[in-house]
Amino acid sequence: MQNDVKTFGFRVKTFPEGIGEAFDQLVKLFPANEERSYYGLAESGKDGSMLYYALAEEKFEGEAKKYGYPARIIEKGDYLTVTIKDWQSKTGDIKHIFMEMMEDDRVAKDKPCVEWYKTMDEMWCMVPMER
Repeated sequence: MQNDVKTFGFRVKTFPEGIGEAFDQLVKLFPANEERSYYGLAESGKDGSMLYYALAEEKFEGEAKKYGYPARIIEKGDYLTVTIKDWQSKTGDIKHIFMEMMEDDRVAKDKPCVEWYKTMDEMWCMVPMER
């Protein structure tokens, strides 16, 4: 990723069951024909639990505040990436893809993993690389 990506959204408290509903809630905020990237961000909590955030790309400065959601930055940098086509029929595979990616010695295990929902058909699983 060449630049930091400004996003906003919220933590999915019923992870992984509530992911679909969380993104449905975000998508409803915007016009149906608007092009916008959506992201899932997964990181380890202090107690070892998994924290998952449903995020939308910020289109203008202050958009997060407008909608009342906290802003988050997805950091620029090099990522190990796996592309999934027809991702909606493969949601059960995503966890296993990330688990396999995390076995790679080049990844930064202390950084959040990213799901980039590029289109309704294409999603990227992204794990930050050590710098």
